[in-house]
Amino acid sequence: MVNSYGKRCGTRQKFSKPFKTKGHLHIAKTLTSFKVGDYVDVKVDGSVHKGMPHKVYHGRTGRVYTVNPRSIGVVLNKQVRNRIVQKKLQIRYEHLSLSKTY
Repeated sequence: MVNSYGKRCGTRQKFSKPFKTKGHLHIAKTLTSFKVGDYVDVKVDGSVHKGMPHKVYHGRTGRVYTVNPRSIGVVLNKQVRNRIVQKKLQIRYEHLSLSKTY
């Protein structure tokens, strides 16, 4: 039987939550406010399927360029062969956290 190569292939450990943190989101995650210009880290939450970015962007840091009622617009860098391309993604707040490095 041939292996499948879907959108979420190879994400068994990448999208899984640590021990005793499975289940619904905490209220603090919902109440986090994002402003244009903030640096955010993309950390995909496997329990929320809506607004989930592709597995390539998991662990990346980007900058907020727009804030919508249900999603946050983020600019990320992606290497494509020999160049770096800026990608604009619409990601839900469950998959984002404010970056502590900036």
